[in-house]
Amino acid sequence: QVQLVESGGGSVQAGGSLRLSCAASGNTDSIYWMGWFRQPPGPGNVREGVAVISTRGGSALYADSVKGRFTISQDNAKNTVYLQMNSLKPEDTSVYYCVVRSDQWFYGRRWSEVTNYDYWGQGTPVTVSS
Repeated sequence: QVQLVESGGGSVQAGGSLRLSCAASGNTDSIYWMGWFRQPPGPGNVREGVAVISTRGGSALYADSVKGRFTISQDNAKNTVYLQMNSLKPEDTSVYYCVVRSDQWFYGRRWSEVTNYDYWGQGTPVTVSS
């Protein structure tokens, strides 16, 4: 089992920045990928992949909507990943969830499929006002 604790969410004006953190505990040796999904408010909105990073090699994958604005990084000694979010837009308003995948490979599936991830945090809200 892996436990995830997110922090760093909050409210910011458009153009501002926030940094999210996610600390993993438990069976951290089983983690291959760690990252972030988000779910905008409102009925019918689905969770979408934001960014993930390989905990073994450091490769990072990003959603097109955040490339150039968000940066994912990790501190393996602390079993923690970070999401630096710059140039925030109102459409970035969501609950952000930390995720873990306990397998190195995606077996041909898109990395951003929700079912790829074994563990989820409780979520931290981010609100961007215009």
